[in-house]
Amino acid sequence: MSGKGRGKTEPPPATAAEDPWAKWRSEDTGQKTEDSQLPAAKPPPIDSPPNRGEGLARPPRLDGTLSPLKKTASRKPVPVRSPSHQTRAAAPKPAAPVSVPPLAPAGVRLAKIMSERGLCSRREADVWIERGWVWVDGEPVTTLGARIDPAAEITISREAERDQQRQVTILLHKPVGYVSGQPEPDCQPAVTLISAANQMRQAGDPPFKPWMLRGLAPAGRLDIDSTGLLVLTRDGRIAKQLIGEDSAIEKEYLVRVSGDMIAGGLERLRHGLELDGKPLKPAWVKQLNADQLHFILKEGKKRQIRRMCEQVGLCVIGLKRVRIGKIRLGDLPLGHWRFLRADERF
Repeated sequence: MSGKGRGKTEPPPATAAEDPWAKWRSEDTGQKTEDSQLPAAKPPPIDSPPNRGEGLARPPRLDGTLSPLKKTASRKPVPVRSPSHQTRAAAPKPAAPVSVPPLAPAGVRLAKIMSERGLCSRREADVWIERGWVWVDGEPVTTLGARIDPAAEITISREAERDQQRQVTILLHKPVGYVSGQPEPDCQPAVTLISAANQMRQAGDPPFKPWMLRGLAPAGRLDIDSTGLLVLTRDGRIAKQLIGEDSAIEKEYLVRVSGDMIAGGLERLRHGLELDGKPLKPAWVKQLNADQLHFILKEGKKRQIRRMCEQVGLCVIGLKRVRIGKIRLGDLPLGHWRFLRADERF
């Protein structure tokens, strides 16, 4: 044995019985096997090799020799599904997650409670809270939107009280030709009448200062063709009391009319009319004489009395407001104004 193959042992050649291909290989290579004396065995079919892993196919050539061996890919077994698998019902889809609404925060907003108790308006409450002027049950609250127990005790600082005293309210006897709110062409707003020269002074009144006009706004409307009591204020509490959605403050008017009232017109003025497709609240209406009516309303739609009278055949030729809540026009001269006194309430 040469040194090149040292250390390696070759397996003995397989016999024809052990290897059915031995005879074929010997003929192809020109070598003889020891069992060449045995009768020729019928080779197995080409497409049925003994090894079922990877088959070897050697189709014969035209000259009788065999073509080189070619490997053919083995077929992978196909899994067979059971009938129960084919008829199995589809698994139910998981239920969609149910959204749970967050719990409502406990308590009521501090600014809302302060407004309901008449301490100030909500806007003023927010300013006071930011400035640290509000205490709840003895503890300072400086967070906007804070919620508290509706029964909690609320106190305000002296700074808040002084700030509230600056929220003046003015009563004006508005003449015809002045608008109560936004100015119209060729018309002046009623606030231009507020000056030191037009003030009706009362005992204990503060002196008029120009800064009092800042933020002064009408709390309610009075038509350009109407006269009487008009309230202008910087106090959010009073504005809410007079023109808030839930306001029940009475407003009293003397109305001069012309024309002939339809039959049952007085009852319709009291209850049964509607404006802009909405029924009006019941009104107190009395006929003083042939051309004068007395109205008491708890609402104030635009040109309400004039439009009500038109529906019963009357035309308003003069309208004067003489009272708002508990405050009367009294002897306030036309075109003059006065401060709302500390002892007066609407």
